[in-house]
Amino acid sequence: MERIETKTPAPTKKNEVWEWTRAILIAVICVVVVRWFLFAPFIINGDSMEPNFSEDEKLIVNKVLYNFAEPKRGEVIIFHANEREDYIKRIVALPGEKVKVEGDQVYINGEPLDEPYLKEAVASAAASGKTYNNLNYPEQTVPEGTVFVLGDNRPGSKDSRSSSIGFIRNDTIIGRADLAFWPLGKFGLISHE
Repeated sequence: MERIETKTPAPTKKNEVWEWTRAILIAVICVVVVRWFLFAPFIINGDSMEPNFSEDEKLIVNKVLYNFAEPKRGEVIIFHANEREDYIKRIVALPGEKVKVEGDQVYINGEPLDEPYLKEAVASAAASGKTYNNLNYPEQTVPEGTVFVLGDNRPGSKDSRSSSIGFIRNDTIIGRADLAFWPLGKFGLISHE
């Protein structure tokens, strides 16, 4: 019986270069797709979301979520505030709801809103004989296709209470902040409750 040996031809330099080039191109395309269409990094500029988010904190924003789901109360979103700036705020009221801010209490359809993410800040202000919030907002109905947002730092936030911001149109929302990744001490998923 005769043995037949088959040899795989040794890769040529040209073949090897093409394989590396192809692998790098695929990696670059994947990064571009993920970065521009699915997720994006965001650096917080300012103190409007303190005490929960701080200046220079880095987050990952889910850019595709709102293509498949409607925004929900409590979600922390990034949106285009104007042509040059993106803001981070928390959704407080949804389309068709009546929202009112009076002192440290937000009312949705006449019912007080529970905001566990502000309990410590409100209690600390109350202990010093002050209110945490310094800007009330008369009752208004949130128009369809928009949301009402507030910064967690109620005394230092430019948000839907301001006439220059107002209700946030859904088509200006970039995405939902889902992950804090810097500083490492704050690494983790972001709670939206």
